[in-house]
Amino acid sequence: MAKGRSSDDTKAALVEAAIAALRENGFAGASAREIAQRSGCNQALIFYHFGTVSQLHLAALDAVSAARDTRYRAMVEESHGLSALVRAARAVFDEDLDQGHVTVLVEMIAAAQFNPELRPEVAARIRPWRAFAADSMKDALAGSPAARLLPPDELAHAVVAMYLGLEMLANLEGEREPALALFDRAGKIASLLDIFKRRRK
Repeated sequence: MAKGRSSDDTKAALVEAAIAALRENGFAGASAREIAQRSGCNQALIFYHFGTVSQLHLAALDAVSAARDTRYRAMVEESHGLSALVRAARAVFDEDLDQGHVTVLVEMIAAAQFNPELRPEVAARIRPWRAFAADSMKDALAGSPAARLLPPDELAHAVVAMYLGLEMLANLEGEREPALALFDRAGKIASLLDIFKRRRK
């Protein structure tokens, strides 16, 4: 392990370095050498603690996902109604772009297309996000006329795919305004659905 560091501290440093490398350099630039340099650890420690660089990349994805899960759940708990949920999602989207959280996931998804080892692992890590989105939509749409037209599972799949796609386009084009405009448009529609929901009570 790195001099003066415990085993847990070394692993944490490697995971943080992998997150930074994925966020700033992309998957191709998140090599063992790059991660080792960023963490101040011997490169051999990556293989000692994680077995492979891919497993370290997955650990980095897990760390980011755990942090965002906490943030997203707090967002949902604080949002009452579909329009409030859309507004909160817009704010979190801005956060994710500023801090590069979703970039880590996008990079791992892209890499998984060509890596048989990563593909099932990354897919397994996306499923809980779809389930979370479905539960959130189900609660937000409860009692709304849209509930019958928009099955939560199908809507959740679309929301997760759209969110990732918007993140990729915003990073590619260096412009987030079109994505934010879409959130604003969705917010107006959500406000109408909330009004219909209240009138039905």
